[in-house]
Amino acid sequence: MSEVAAKAPHEVSRRRTFAIISHPDAGKTTLTEKLLLYGGAVQLAGSVTARKNQRATTSDWMELEKQRGISVSSTVLQFEYKDCVVNLLDTPGHKDFSEDTYRVLTAVDAAVMVIDAGKGIESQTLKLFEVCRRRGVPIFTFMNKLDRPARPPLELLDELERVLGIAACPMNWPLGDGVDFKGVFDRESNQVHLFERTVGGKFRAPVNVKGIEDDSVRDALPPLVYQRVCDELDLLEGGGSPFDFDQVRKGQLSPVFYGSAMNNFGVQMMLDGFLKIAPPPAPRMSGDQFIEPASPNFSGFVFKIQANMNPKHRDRVAFIRIVSGCFQRDMSATNTRTGTRMRLGNSQRLFAQERETVNEAWAGDVVGLVGNYDLQIGDTLSEEAGIKFDEMPTFPPECFAYLHNENTSKFKRFREGLDQLLKEGVAQPFELPDAAVRVPLLGAVGPLQFDVLKYRLESEYNAEVRLEFAPWSLVRWIKEKNPEDAPKPVRGQVGPSRPNLVASYDTTLAQDVHGNWVALFGDKVSLGYFESKNAEKFHISPFPVS
Repeated sequence: MSEVAAKAPHEVSRRRTFAIISHPDAGKTTLTEKLLLYGGAVQLAGSVTARKNQRATTSDWMELEKQRGISVSSTVLQFEYKDCVVNLLDTPGHKDFSEDTYRVLTAVDAAVMVIDAGKGIESQTLKLFEVCRRRGVPIFTFMNKLDRPARPPLELLDELERVLGIAACPMNWPLGDGVDFKGVFDRESNQVHLFERTVGGKFRAPVNVKGIEDDSVRDALPPLVYQRVCDELDLLEGGGSPFDFDQVRKGQLSPVFYGSAMNNFGVQMMLDGFLKIAPPPAPRMSGDQFIEPASPNFSGFVFKIQANMNPKHRDRVAFIRIVSGCFQRDMSATNTRTGTRMRLGNSQRLFAQERETVNEAWAGDVVGLVGNYDLQIGDTLSEEAGIKFDEMPTFPPECFAYLHNENTSKFKRFREGLDQLLKEGVAQPFELPDAAVRVPLLGAVGPLQFDVLKYRLESEYNAEVRLEFAPWSLVRWIKEKNPEDAPKPVRGQVGPSRPNLVASYDTTLAQDVHGNWVALFGDKVSLGYFESKNAEKFHISPFPVS
């Protein structure tokens, strides 16, 4: 047995790769930084709410993120904690960047869902949860901001089960909320962790552990709060969902933790519990074949591309989720999309903007390949022929805009920057064949994506641009059900022939980057008319039709 094959089972079993998901402002980025604090990856946690006086959070590396106080790009962070190698993927919470979040969720084996205990489940939380459920990703829940006024914990638990349709098992239980928040009760160990407020929440919150019947615990809680907690715990013992290890890993039961990320309280308890319960890397499908993580042959897929993470380098990073085998620097692998054999030389581990060379990595790890590799999002890299992972979801744009180059003398910079950002999946390009002037038409899930695109073109590529929003909000890919009905190309024609469609006056035909025909609509009325008149002869789909 080779050395790699001998080490693989142990190394794979140590890996935990997960994403943190939430609605904006639920405390996702704060929790990310506090996990790094307890993991020993950072010594001092920065305050998200006072960025003028303190440095920005570790995971928010883009200047626009620091200005707006939101995450607009997913970030990969790796650290070791106890005997585990943790790959933590922080994701944008804002709905306009859901595409980036959805792609990241293809690269993880579990997810931590952060919920503001004062608000409960919000719209973006529900959308991201549905993506995780469709993929069978185990979900862990962190009820955050218990140091502020919160909804009753039983009500939050009931909403989790009723709205998300998943059983929930609280691993700990809050002792009050807001000014009455005094700590949490660990149901597994039957211990109480008392909460002590610290200035700014910068350092590890002091924790005293005592039994719940201890007089000091009773004295620390207002009598009504103490009695309510005792009654709630009795209810949980009698009618709550019992913990089931297998159900958690199947995504059918969510372990729930309560705490306050801003004050560092409950974070380490959640991290320890998560690493004990969360699954190691799972097998992935390539066609009809399961690729096992401990397989001796390296394979992985590109789930994210990012340029200019460090302005000093001005380079391009392709993030690879390793699916099987052992990655070794300078090894060769095949890009199965192009059939090209390539040497994987400049491999790095990224901690936000900080980097270090990676000589070896295992299934579950995320490695950044730095350089001008001809890689696209969704590409498979493999030592073994015939391996292809079809992991990347596609999402229809919901808003469109023309992107004008305002300075013709800088057209090269404009084109170079736009090409790079399109490769990152910031937006989807479309072409209007009948347009008199060829101005790039872009589609995105949300308008804030266009703000990021404009900002990055101007700040990273020194290209002056102007956005002109287009009137469409819906797109459908179209293809003849019977290929023989497709119009035949005429002499000298470039590209596919225009399909014979029945459309209203405000329907516009365009082509995507692969030359497929799409129809653009301004409202659902136009779309409904189009579908009623063309459904018999055409496939009409919000996704590309194969």
